[in-house]
Amino acid sequence: MPKMIEVRSDDQCCASILRAPMDGVDAEKLALGFSALADPVRLRILSILADSPAGEVCVCDFVLPLEKSQPTISHHLKILSDSGLVHGERRSKWVWYSLDRTRLAQLRGALDA
Repeated sequence: MPKMIEVRSDDQCCASILRAPMDGVDAEKLALGFSALADPVRLRILSILADSPAGEVCVCDFVLPLEKSQPTISHHLKILSDSGLVHGERRSKWVWYSLDRTRLAQLRGALDA
């Protein structure tokens, strides 16, 4: 069963989009995160990361389950990283990625009424 991300009020970066008009800065922050989620490969990457018992996955371990080349996976991970949804840590020649659960909770919280 997938691990649920709990949303607490202190995790929110922006007001709910369903409660009040938002300013341009909040809209930009949210749009960056939501646009990163708008791709099936990136959603699968997040799913693999969320399911990892260690909480992190080496970039090399995405190739087989996603059936994509390593450069393609790196492209998608860069988009996720630039949006703040994942973090990478270089170890020797490989980069290990983990979810930013706070950022995911912020996006989720922005949709709560």
